[in-house]
Amino acid sequence: MRTKYGIGFFAVMIVAMTLMAGAYQLSFKKAQERAAKVEIARDTEPKELTVTEQEPVTIAADGQALKEDCYYLMEVNGYVVVYLSDKKTPYEYTDIKCDGLPSEMQNEIRNGKYMEDAKALYGFLENYSS
Repeated sequence: MRTKYGIGFFAVMIVAMTLMAGAYQLSFKKAQERAAKVEIARDTEPKELTVTEQEPVTIAADGQALKEDCYYLMEVNGYVVVYLSDKKTPYEYTDIKCDGLPSEMQNEIRNGKYMEDAKALYGFLENYSS
């Protein structure tokens, strides 16, 4: 009687371990696919980061921003992307997920949230980036 319970317990443990290993493999593959998509998106837009003592951080992308340019925050594939004033030229891709923002902010970004200048833009990015 004792060996029957022992064999049954052992069989249940083997099945449980197999299910856990399968779930881990599935989640690992999904994470790899997501990372590959993000890497592809980042590779398509070259970014150059320049830091000096007197100048603020600048990031180069497809378009060049002028001092009088404004910015728009928009949602692309669930992430916040900064566009120049024409709303077509990406200025900066961020790692900020729209799902993590307050619902009012999500609606503003889906409609194209207006940012008056670089100071307001980087203030927003500082507050909402992780």
